[in-house]
Amino acid sequence: MAKLFDPLTIKNVTLKNRVIVSPMSQYSAIDGFANDWHFVHLGSRAVGGAALIITEATAVSPEGRISPDDLGIWKDEHIPRLQHIVSFITRQQCIAGIQLSHAGRKASTLAPQRGHGGIPVESGGWQTYAPSPLPYSDVYPHPLELDRRGIWDVIYDFTLAAGRALRAGFGVIEIHAAHGYLLHQFLSPLTNQRTDEYGGSFDGRIRLLLEVIEGIRTVWPAERPLFVRISGTDWADGGLDLKDAIQIAETLKNKGIDVVDVTTGGLVSTQKIPVGPGYQLTFASNIRKRTGILTGTVGLITDAVQAETLLTNGDADMVMIARELLRDPYFPLKAAYQLHTEVTWPHQYRRAKPV
Repeated sequence: MAKLFDPLTIKNVTLKNRVIVSPMSQYSAIDGFANDWHFVHLGSRAVGGAALIITEATAVSPEGRISPDDLGIWKDEHIPRLQHIVSFITRQQCIAGIQLSHAGRKASTLAPQRGHGGIPVESGGWQTYAPSPLPYSDVYPHPLELDRRGIWDVIYDFTLAAGRALRAGFGVIEIHAAHGYLLHQFLSPLTNQRTDEYGGSFDGRIRLLLEVIEGIRTVWPAERPLFVRISGTDWADGGLDLKDAIQIAETLKNKGIDVVDVTTGGLVSTQKIPVGPGYQLTFASNIRKRTGILTGTVGLITDAVQAETLLTNGDADMVMIARELLRDPYFPLKAAYQLHTEVTWPHQYRRAKPV
């Protein structure tokens, strides 16, 4: 059997293969509520054979949304529609995961289908917050520096959101600490210029992330997996680099985090990213080999052989796929055929199974 289709057990969750649906923002919610689009989008990828489906960045508070169209889990009323989606995913022998996020200074912006840049408060936007009062770019809102009360509110919002995720039936939580959103903003010296205990040294800059983890652990069962998405580099001078990412991953491993989902960039508008097939793989590979933590990799992974090769080479433990699964929700089923591996198809689709 191809390694791509080896099962992987993480605490009380067994993934039937190593194909993970990476979080992909759909910008299709109203007031944070999931709807038919999310049901079909996520459900079709469960039918397509993925082992774990992680929702898009799901806001833990209204001001934590990237845009007004973001999915949310900041109130109990969001639970039933998410629960409906989770139930369907689970019936496909797939694990449902949720990515909890706060956009920080990258909040209150237009969804891509509506334009680019920030939304002023008078036009339906909201005040944004960050570790330091530095805007992402000239067309983004100017954030206020989070004070101590604001930091406590962030921790509380993540904690309550995790409790709601449990009630909705999710099997995995991923904390979003990458792509330039709030927790990443605290981690990087480019965006964190604080002089209090939440800034300065590495221990100060990682403090909020660790306190969010501690908060979530008060409501999230110890036997359920907890992932963190981190950036392997900021692709910018003076920002986080691979050495920093290894230190972050090592710290998270020591705190009992089960998986790091390694991506890169998104912190500053001046980043220079050498995009190409598997361009982020070296970061995941180095983190995995240096720390031993279970590691996922993402970034222009588009075919079965490519995915199989990185797993057999020991570069990652699971493959997080985004754009290719937008193009083809049934990528895992096709990959199994290409890799000469027998997998179970939904009985409704078996007549189409290659022979």
